[in-house]
Amino acid sequence: MKSIFYVITLFACINGFSQENIERTKRIAAEEKQRFATRNNLATASLASNNFEVYYYRCNWNINPAVRQISGSVTSYFRLTKAAAGIVYDFTNQLTIDSIIFRKKKVAFTRSGTTLAINFPSTVISGKKDSVTIHYRGTPPNSQSFGGFVQTTHNGVPVLWTLSEPYDALNWWPCRNGLDDKADSIDIYITHPSQYKAAANGILKEAVVNGNSTTSHYAHRYPVATYLVAFAVTNYIVYTSSVVINGQSMPVIQHIYPEDFLSFSGGTAALLSMLQLYSTHFGSYPFVNERYGQTQFSWGGGMEHQTNSFINNSGRNLVAHELGHQWFGDRVTCGSWRDIWLNEGFATWLADMFYTEKIDTNNYKAYVQYDLDYIVSSPGGSVWVDDTTSVNRIFDGRLTYNKGAFLLRMLRWTLGDSAFFKGVNNYLTDPKLSYGFARTADLQRNLQKASGKNLAYFFNQWFYGEGYPSITVKWKDTTNNRLYFQVSQTTSVPSSVNFFKVRLPVQVTNGSQVKTFVLNCTANNQGFFVTAPGFTVQNVKIDPDNYLISANNTVIKLINVAAGIAALKITVNPNPVNSVAVVNLENMQGKTQLRLYNNAGNMLWSKLVENKTATQIQIPFSSFINGTYRLLVTEESGAQQSVTIVK
Repeated sequence: MKSIFYVITLFACINGFSQENIERTKRIAAEEKQRFATRNNLATASLASNNFEVYYYRCNWNINPAVRQISGSVTSYFRLTKAAAGIVYDFTNQLTIDSIIFRKKKVAFTRSGTTLAINFPSTVISGKKDSVTIHYRGTPPNSQSFGGFVQTTHNGVPVLWTLSEPYDALNWWPCRNGLDDKADSIDIYITHPSQYKAAANGILKEAVVNGNSTTSHYAHRYPVATYLVAFAVTNYIVYTSSVVINGQSMPVIQHIYPEDFLSFSGGTAALLSMLQLYSTHFGSYPFVNERYGQTQFSWGGGMEHQTNSFINNSGRNLVAHELGHQWFGDRVTCGSWRDIWLNEGFATWLADMFYTEKIDTNNYKAYVQYDLDYIVSSPGGSVWVDDTTSVNRIFDGRLTYNKGAFLLRMLRWTLGDSAFFKGVNNYLTDPKLSYGFARTADLQRNLQKASGKNLAYFFNQWFYGEGYPSITVKWKDTTNNRLYFQVSQTTSVPSSVNFFKVRLPVQVTNGSQVKTFVLNCTANNQGFFVTAPGFTVQNVKIDPDNYLISANNTVIKLINVAAGIAALKITVNPNPVNSVAVVNLENMQGKTQLRLYNNAGNMLWSKLVENKTATQIQIPFSSFINGTYRLLVTEESGAQQSVTIVK
């Protein structure tokens, strides 16, 4: 899912675009938080009994987009996993049940909160396949999340649509509503006034006109999670095109508001290229035997309904994000909200990084940089959702979306393209996961198998761990045609991760001459000798292409001090400090710049000191919050030192 009010475009002003990109992600996360606003226990959202599995739904719904009501029936075909005298569905008690039919007879039922308990006339044995039909009607309760069941208008015309992620399906149809059961297939029959058209999952098999009403029959023959089932009804224009996916032709069907037909249909070519791009790298579109669709709806963003993404505009970033979910979120669905990054991190990476790298190349580096800036705008937080009762924590745009996406970028850099893409494809086709549910350990397992590398350290520090490193590289030329690098790091949350093991790219340049070395950093203050590049090194840059999450990095050139001249000595007292810290500089040889940074990398104070042999500088701390600060001292020669100050 992706919630936006408008699509990001690159601005000429870099700072302006950076802020827009951050605000875009904040909007996505803020909207998605709303759907959990009244949930106190997210881990047990489904209260359906665990003694049965649904393998098929047949849904018959009567819908008039001018009226916020639903009537009809849902027949669920199930298999008992243990002997039982009844089963329990997720279903609101605010809709009226007219009858429940089991083996052609009405049966008793009881309701409590959001559960519907159906009583069998006698105990049914384990393994038995059976079915039950629930006839119901009424006005679905108002959702506390994104909508669930929404009736509104566009251009003065009624429209009704559903959006169930994560828990709202039970507010408009009886089902199993957890992340543990997918129906193998589903048929949807929507009876609606004939002046309108209906859109739903799968393929439109037929539209039967009966006087002033039409019954649209959609069939979907792939496993589908409950929250990914949806429909919409209004005066759509249906625009059909096709795309060849790995040699197989597939229809692409868009249901578009008439007033927006030109803008939506104009984006079709980009959509078709995305389908081919993703299919080339991640296997054929997961539902290639049916179709891919887009349905316009009146909500601020998009939702990855299976085979049919609901979107409110044709912006490329939104389209790329929702399409990516068909692989990551629909084919393989996160098995817990703790692992929601398996849906949202992948979709964000595909739209912000992978698609731009391959197609929208002019914007690729900008998207990478701006996503990184947002991640390091605060020091803490893990991608793993450590508190599923917190709305803000689950849908944290900085962590679930952007940092989740950057984990994939770092995994690709760590493993190399061949092993990374092989591991991701193995994850998608894993018999235990494909068209089912997955946890983060399942992705790790497949990446390890493809690469032959143990990635426990990576997921411990980047997925479960908090924060990021600030890296310092000291370098100098040595004899025997070699360069020397010494790499150290501090971390933004040392209580969580006190050292990040990384493959660190270090770039050396002299005008147009460039060479990059990759240093395998496994310990702090590690030294590396490398063969000199064949030119005099003038500049050194840490991670020039932003393959890693890091911030406030520093490069220091080691300078041999002339005989008789002592090196600059820095002391800070008191440390820890309460109100004022006194910095003592001894043996200054020129102008010296002092800068004080907080843990987020923001500069709070600076001072330029003139040439003196001994200088005392006062730094006021009374207005600063308690925490860790970094004093960076830069000499006129370019040499740098940093001192940690604690308040």
